[in-house]
Amino acid sequence: MLIAGGTGHVGSLLTARLRSLGHEVVVGSREDGFDPVTGTGVGDAVRGADVVVDVLNSPEMDAAAATAFFRGTTERLLAAELSTGVRHHVLLSVVGADRALANGYYAGKVAQEDAVREGDVPFTVVRATQFHDFVPSIADWLTVDGAVRAPRMLLQPVAVEDVVELLAEVAQGAPLQDTVDLAGPDRYRLDDLLRTTLAARADGRQVVTVDGTALGAEAPDALVPLGAHRRGGRPYPVAGVPGVGGV
Repeated sequence: MLIAGGTGHVGSLLTARLRSLGHEVVVGSREDGFDPVTGTGVGDAVRGADVVVDVLNSPEMDAAAATAFFRGTTERLLAAELSTGVRHHVLLSVVGADRALANGYYAGKVAQEDAVREGDVPFTVVRATQFHDFVPSIADWLTVDGAVRAPRMLLQPVAVEDVVELLAEVAQGAPLQDTVDLAGPDRYRLDDLLRTTLAARADGRQVVTVDGTALGAEAPDALVPLGAHRRGGRPYPVAGVPGVGGV
């Protein structure tokens, strides 16, 4: 297997998980001469792999830049995979990205999913909700004049370890030609989630509840699964957050 982005936050854990299960794993990273942005080393890295798992990431928040990165790297990977007979392309994406297109990063992920579906390599798309360790960053993004302005939209954060377990499961199976959604076991209102998280971290910022949504979401439930989905088993690691029923 080839893990594109195998030294990153998800990729390093996934590489270790698959190796512990006895798989031969090639790590695709710039340190190893693998650069899907330019195409350098992509053909060599893909050659011999039967499965490619794409967990490449980018800090780009501008829609055009994020789309160029995500769609461009994916198209280069798929072209190499098609020429070498890869049987399964696994992509990590985001639950509700197509319902949050005002967020440039999510717009890029949707373009990436489109490239996978339009390609000729059998695929599975794993969509995950926001990771547990991503939640404090949301507070930073929503801070204005020292206060966190958070709407009462829904989030269902998931542990990165649960994401890695599902990716490993999918990578070992047959292509689904479909999407699998993964979310954490509990659903929260964003303002409650941030208020309790910051208090647990002894962060003195006040969380002010505001109208509307955040993160580019088109509706309060845009970033949680709306139908059947897999649920991770690891709860959010901060006690006392009021939960929301109905998941």
